[in-house]
Parts: sequence; C-alpha cells; structure tokens
Amino acid sequence: MDAKKIVLLLGALVIAVTTALLARNMFSSSSAPQVNAASMPEADLPHVLVATKALPVGTILDAESFRFQPWPKELIEQVYYLKGQADPAKLAGSVVRNAITAGQPLTQGALIKPGDRGFLAAALGPGMRAITVPVSAQSSVAGFIFPGDRVDLVLTQSVSGGGDGEPLKVSETILRNLRVLATDQRTDAMGADGKPEVRTYSNVTVEVTPKIAEKVAVAQTIGTLSLSLRSIADNASDLDAAIAGGSINLPDGANPANEKQIIAKLAAAPVERGSTYSTGADVSRYQRSSVPAKPITAVLPAGGAPAGAASVAYQGPVIRVARGTNVTVVPVGGK
Repeated sequence: MDAKKIVLLLGALVIAVTTALLARNMFSSSSAPQVNAASMPEADLPHVLVATKALPVGTILDAESFRFQPWPKELIEQVYYLKGQADPAKLAGSVVRNAITAGQPLTQGALIKPGDRGFLAAALGPGMRAITVPVSAQSSVAGFIFPGDRVDLVLTQSVSGGGDGEPLKVSETILRNLRVLATDQRTDAMGADGKPEVRTYSNVTVEVTPKIAEKVAVAQTIGTLSLSLRSIADNASDLDAAIAGGSINLPDGANPANEKQIIAKLAAAPVERGSTYSTGADVSRYQRSSVPAKPITAVLPAGGAPAGAASVAYQGPVIRVARGTNVTVVPVGGK
C-alpha cells in the first residue's frame, strides 16, 4: 500500500471520530433541558381544581366532585380555580352549567353558586320541573337527607269507606328515585366550617316530570307525605332488573359510549310505576285490611206479610234477584 492511500485512510478515520464526538455533544446538550423540566418538583407547579369524574349539566357538586392537581404554568387561564386563591368548601353545592369531563379544570363560568340568579333552573334537567313537598322531622329521615340525594315518596292516609268502624290505614310508595334539589332554602350540605351539617327542615324541593308534579300536588291533599332515603346501589340494581324484564328497551346498534349515556340517563329518571303499599293489618292484627263496607238495606218478608212490608238493615254478602223491573236483595243464607 502506497503512502497516499494510507494518508487518505487516516484522514477519513479522523473525520469519522470527530463527527461522532460532535453528534454526541449535540444530543447530550439538547436532552439536558428535558431532564431538568421533568425533574421539576410538583410543589413548584400551580395547582388547579379539576373534576374527579364526569359532571353533566345540572350536577350538584359535593366534596368528592373535584380535587387540586398540578398544572403547567404556561397553560394556566384566569378562569381556573387555583390553590391558595379559591376555597373548595364554598364550591360545594354549586351547579354545573356547562358539562365538564373527568380531569378537566373547573372554570368560573361553568358553575352557578347557591344564591345566584337562575341557580335552581340550572339544576333542573331538560324537561324537568321542581316542586316543594312539606315534611316533618320524623318524615324527613331526621334531617339526614341532603341536596343531591335520591328519595322515594310515601303517602299515608286513612280511608273511611261507607260503613261504620275504624277506617283503613294504608301507606303507599307512590314515587321512586326523586332527586333532592334543596331542603328549605338550603342547596348544599356544608356548614360554615366546610363540613356536612345535619339540620331539620320543613320543606324539600325535588326534581320531577310535569306529570309527576301533578301527582305530588294531589297527594298533598290526600294524606301525609314522607321521604324514604335510597341507597346509592339501588339505582343500578333497579335499572338492571328493568332492562332484564323488558320494561326498558335500549336502541339497537348503539355504540358503547351512547349506550352508557342512555343507561345513566335512565338510572337518574324518576319512577312512577310499580308502587307498593301496606295496610294496618300488615302491621297489627287488630287493624283493618280493607275499607269498611257500606251497610245494605235489604227488603225481607216479615211474618208472612207481602214483600216490601218491612225493611231491615243487613250487613253481609247478598244476591240481587231481578224479576222484570223489580229487584229484590236477598242475603246469602236467607230464604
């Protein structure tokens, strides 16, 4: 090998080594800022209030609906609720005006606070109405029902019927799964210290359909209304039973996202079918199980006299015998 080829080979080797060193320095210098940015402690980042779950329009916020989360400084907006500037306790009981997805920051324009104009109207779902039900401390679960809870409505009444004796005492669950909007003028469960506070109240405002609002208005004139607090798990179990029984039909061809929305909407809807009842006889053997019967005046023969000569009051089962236009009432067991 001649000297010229050796010099060219050595020159190429030097150039390759120099290029490799320059490329190494370039990549190491460009990756250094990323390492520093990633290693920035969360304590130095601003914390923004974000939704912990999907919040549809009309949702009443509680302490479990939001939390503070670190957020990049360059993405901070003036409408966000920042840690140290916003008090989360004062947001409990607010109503969502615009839908918020899980993990999305809460904005000041998306919430309506209690006392603001249009608060109750924002809490209502599309096509729904608000109606107030008078209750007592005993019929309102001793004040342990808060805005956002789900309740059943129970009607208790006395039915006298047309006869003598004690009237029939009956209690009936007329409506199910009603959402509580307010208790008296209170739309949240938080006290001045930011903790849930139990209070007695005399009125409860619930969300209903227009037809159910008519039924509640009539029920108030019939008897006494009581509230029965529902378990959180009841909605899902009742909905599964309704779908399995065929009383609720899901549309064909719905994708999983739409089907989930439909199921959530059905689970939140008030229910006015399938009412149950209990009479006084179900509680005590000394109470009635039916309405007192109206006494029947039967026309009976007296001492061989022609029919119609005497009228006596007879209570019990009877048979009506029609002969042309003449109707005779004969007690069962009589001649």
